[in-house]
Amino acid sequence: MSFCFLASRLPLPSFASLLGMAGALETLCGQAYGAQQYQKIGVYTYSCMICLLLACFPISIVWFFTDKLLISIGQDPSISSIARKYSLFLIPNLFAHAILQSLMRYLLTQSLILPLLFCSLATLSFHIPICWLLVFHFNLKVVGAALALGMSYWLNVILLGLYIVFSPSCNKTQATFSMEAISSIGKFFRLAIPSAVMVCFEWWSYEIILLLSGLLPNPKVEASVLSICFSVTYLHYFIPYGLGATASTRVSNELGAGNPEAAKVAVKVVGVLGIIESVTVSAALFGCHNMLGYAFTSDTQIANHIASFWPLICLSILIDSFLGILSGVARGCGWQRVGAYVNLGSYYIVGIPMAAVLAFVVHLRVKGLWIGLVSGATLQSFLFALITTFTNWHKQALKARERVLEENTRQNLCPTSDSSIQL
Repeated sequence: MSFCFLASRLPLPSFASLLGMAGALETLCGQAYGAQQYQKIGVYTYSCMICLLLACFPISIVWFFTDKLLISIGQDPSISSIARKYSLFLIPNLFAHAILQSLMRYLLTQSLILPLLFCSLATLSFHIPICWLLVFHFNLKVVGAALALGMSYWLNVILLGLYIVFSPSCNKTQATFSMEAISSIGKFFRLAIPSAVMVCFEWWSYEIILLLSGLLPNPKVEASVLSICFSVTYLHYFIPYGLGATASTRVSNELGAGNPEAAKVAVKVVGVLGIIESVTVSAALFGCHNMLGYAFTSDTQIANHIASFWPLICLSILIDSFLGILSGVARGCGWQRVGAYVNLGSYYIVGIPMAAVLAFVVHLRVKGLWIGLVSGATLQSFLFALITTFTNWHKQALKARERVLEENTRQNLCPTSDSSIQL
């Protein structure tokens, strides 16, 4: 099971690049919505779709050679073979993911949350039975999992697309596809590239830790423990990520509207919610840490081993809550370039080197890897907190207005033509 888990995680860095690029849309669309430049939201969404779909092609080529790449860095051939098979059948999902991320940001920046919720619930209701059928009934295993994921993603894209086309809630932000969407690609890329780098630096650090775990003695036990740690923190991260998305929307909307004080209040409110949530979850997990290992495995050795990890996992949950929220604030303000530097220093100068030393020199093995990762995340959280605390919010509001309105000046000088394709 852990080998399948490891193999299935290997395509995640590619998804991280698309997720990161789409983060630029939170800045552009959120601030445009606050400034009541509603038509720009549809234009930016088209630009995002074009860029993300183009990015899918080189990623697909890399996935064709997944096994060779993994074997060349010393990974197990059986895991490499599974990873390649999984990646190949996941390629259709990659293109769906590109469109889905664009549509989600389009709705999110307008605070249209319920459509996202209902479409996700409908997709989940479809995904569970189709995944069971393909994986177990038809015995397709990892191939079935990849196919089910792709089908579910495309269903979500269709549902969101239908809502956007037919819902009156989106009328004022719909835009015709025109050359303006093409000309906005440069503006989108100026934020999308550092945004992708920011996310990739963070996500790739986890995958590097994953690869390092394959070099440890007794890899079966070590990989199983690491997979449980990743599973717990990954499942929890959706909560702070949602809070971060809320922070991003409120901050970008208020800055675009020229309300810096309201943006500050939004950061404080979401921060308090994050503290309450993380403390509650950490306390609950720590209170029953001796039993939770058996929820993931029946192997007594692994369950006992994971019991000693729960303090570190609880600490990770606390830090993840701060990171999810502060990263959302950074996206709302347009701090992606600064965030990229923060993540580079936190993980690649501090976190990963410390993890390698603790795991292979101090011989703490997988616990050393996790301590290094937590150390990097702690530094990252501290630096983002400093930036947020000492920022000049009035200056951020001025920058947001300039970012949104600069294109109007150019359009008055060089008006563009419209076409008939509508979002």
